[in-house]
Amino acid sequence: MFSRLREGLRGFVERISKVELTEKNLEPILWDLQLHLIGSDVAVSVAEKLCEDLGRRLRGASLGRFEDRRAFVRGVLKEVIEEILTPRERIDLLELAREKRRSGEPLTVVFIGINGTGKTTTIAKVARLLLDHGYSVVLACSDTYRAGAMEQLEEHARRLGVRMIRHQYGADPAAVGFDAVKYATARGVEAVLIDTAGRMQTDRNLMEELSKIRRVVDPDLTILIVDALTGNDAVEQAEMFDRVVGFDAIILTKVDADEKGGVSLSVAYTTGKPIIYVGTGQEYGDLEPFDPRWFVERILSGT
Repeated sequence: MFSRLREGLRGFVERISKVELTEKNLEPILWDLQLHLIGSDVAVSVAEKLCEDLGRRLRGASLGRFEDRRAFVRGVLKEVIEEILTPRERIDLLELAREKRRSGEPLTVVFIGINGTGKTTTIAKVARLLLDHGYSVVLACSDTYRAGAMEQLEEHARRLGVRMIRHQYGADPAAVGFDAVKYATARGVEAVLIDTAGRMQTDRNLMEELSKIRRVVDPDLTILIVDALTGNDAVEQAEMFDRVVGFDAIILTKVDADEKGGVSLSVAYTTGKPIIYVGTGQEYGDLEPFDPRWFVERILSGT
């Protein structure tokens, strides 16, 4: 996991630790780091930001004769990356569920993202997470176009032992979400998780339909599902979804297979939205809370 990004950061720490921290020495090393970051799926703007912040903090730094230079550089790198990953707003799904329980209303979550990101499986994982914490759940299939979409979500519902709300194929997706919320409210179900069609981010009509679902359902949370293996396409997807539809948080999938690691840095910084969970496998339990410190320790291990 993240081996390519880790390799580049290790090389950076080694090179910086052997030179005086002057402008002349730092410039070529930071330039090489920027190129390596871009090659590890870090968006150009994020790579530039990271290297600029590193240069500003390292340039002219005064170290004691016996101070551990490697530890100092690693510490600066850790601070800069954590700042880039730290969102402007923190979102805690389980805390939000507790608040909604106290209010007597169901927690309503809409999941968006393009085909192939693992969105439907991630919804099932979130359902398992909520069930494991004592919440009742209903699933809703607002993907009324893709052949097999309803059957796929229905199979997850069966395995999880929860109800799924569906209409016929071709039905109004917003109506499915509305009916699911109505069902949950009437029966005291505590969480509604709404699947949507895998919109291509360039399809304006379909993106507007997602916006309609949000207007009709008025969810507590809209989560964008992003595939960590899609590289810089993930950044373009996130920016377009945020601009046209809007979302509150991100779940990164397939992180266990991500050798580069740059998508995590990029989508967090470019959107300013928090990554709240990462998918680390195919089982329902393979969903881990995302902590910037966890990520930084992973990519700096061995440096």
